[in-house]
Amino acid sequence: MFQKSQNLKYFLSLVPGKRRFGMYRFLPLFFCVGGGMEWIMINVRIGKETFYDVYRRKQSERQYEAKIKHD
Repeated sequence: MFQKSQNLKYFLSLVPGKRRFGMYRFLPLFFCVGGGMEWIMINVRIGKETFYDVYRRKQSERQYEAKIKHD
């Protein structure tokens, strides 16, 4: 366990900008990962649907059910 922790600290220390940006030096990495995930959710089809197709369909179903309950 201790060796893995040391390896992780070593690899994190290789990221430049430690003195100037501190822990914020990882923000560009997280920004790129988030953008990549968003791109995948929009463009990659699993079966016949993307993530947003499912989201829009479920939202429409919820609105329809709410309208039926309200009437």
